[in-house]
Amino acid sequence: MYIDLFSGCGGLALGLHKAGWKGLFAIEKSADAFSTLKHNLIDKNSNFSWPVWLPKKNHDINEIIENYTKNLEELRGKISLVAGGPPCQGFSMAGRRKEKDERNKLIDSYIKFIELVQPNILFFENVKGFTIGFKKGNKRGKAYSVYVVNKLKKLGYDVKGDIIDFSEYGVPQKRQRFILVGVKNGKALTFFEKLVQNRADFFKSKNLKDTTSLNEAISDLHQSNGTEESPDTKNFQAGLYTQPLSKYQSLMREGKYLKNKIADSHRFAKHKPETIEKFQYILNNAQANKNIPDSIKEKYNLKKRTVVPLCGKLPTPTLTTLPDDYIHYCEPRILTVREYARIQSFPDSYEFKGKYTTGGDMRKSDVPRYTQIGNAIPPLFAEQAGIVLKGMR
Repeated sequence: MYIDLFSGCGGLALGLHKAGWKGLFAIEKSADAFSTLKHNLIDKNSNFSWPVWLPKKNHDINEIIENYTKNLEELRGKISLVAGGPPCQGFSMAGRRKEKDERNKLIDSYIKFIELVQPNILFFENVKGFTIGFKKGNKRGKAYSVYVVNKLKKLGYDVKGDIIDFSEYGVPQKRQRFILVGVKNGKALTFFEKLVQNRADFFKSKNLKDTTSLNEAISDLHQSNGTEESPDTKNFQAGLYTQPLSKYQSLMREGKYLKNKIADSHRFAKHKPETIEKFQYILNNAQANKNIPDSIKEKYNLKKRTVVPLCGKLPTPTLTTLPDDYIHYCEPRILTVREYARIQSFPDSYEFKGKYTTGGDMRKSDVPRYTQIGNAIPPLFAEQAGIVLKGMR
């Protein structure tokens, strides 16, 4: 039995479920992200045996700790695993790192939760920047990862952390993340050793190659394959499937033949003609998988920090939560939500809820579909982690 903290839209929970884990409950503050998790993993599939004392809705972890302290303490000895890491935006090297970001304080909430429940194992994920101290003048302070490791050791855990590149585990994205494992009885290093040892057999069981390119991930979702009116948004076009063109696509479709059907959340952006022309120029003249040079930014008066034309022959760089950071590798447009989901290894049966995008002040409260996926742990990696963690219980 496990508890999923900061669960987002359910990427980690889906992977753990596929590895044979049963969840007790999930804690997620965002109503948007929780609605996606609830739709897929609670309403459609009973992946959680939700306790009667906890309302089946989005929750803030601090409210849970404050209002259900006794209930959490009563779970001691019953929970094998607490999985999930606090939000990473304050630590991310992809954004503007802020030591005083309020979300960084959730590290202490996480540690308090572990102290109350005392699971046998904990699995923690965060961005690479979590291992790098914030600058203070000419020096760097102590990294938050060191702080967490020391706190968990005091709670009686053997702890090991490492940077893992998810593209080495079948995900078509070079996404490096800090993974930390703590074990009450045993050695945390075992997790990382077994993860590598199990990789070849896992790929064989899924009929996957060692690495998956972007083209192998999404070429059956091209806009050129045909469109119909979007079923969830008026006046937008959504894409149709062709037959699967790679082993990865067959895996994401879970063996279903979907030709000429509309893919969930596969709504195309309505780009202006000048935007399409600009994107085509970038595809023709800029290096793939690299931020465009200043000369092109100046040509089009672009103020955006990041615009990356993607390469079909390689995994993508790390997806952010901003879809207009990337240009599709062979069509002059941004990626769709479903293409984002494919790159993050969500199966096509996983349906996303809430708005597609948001902007302005609403970014502080809304967690639209692109953001849900950009923040998620890829289920394909989570499944491999879950298999190893099962053997460590």
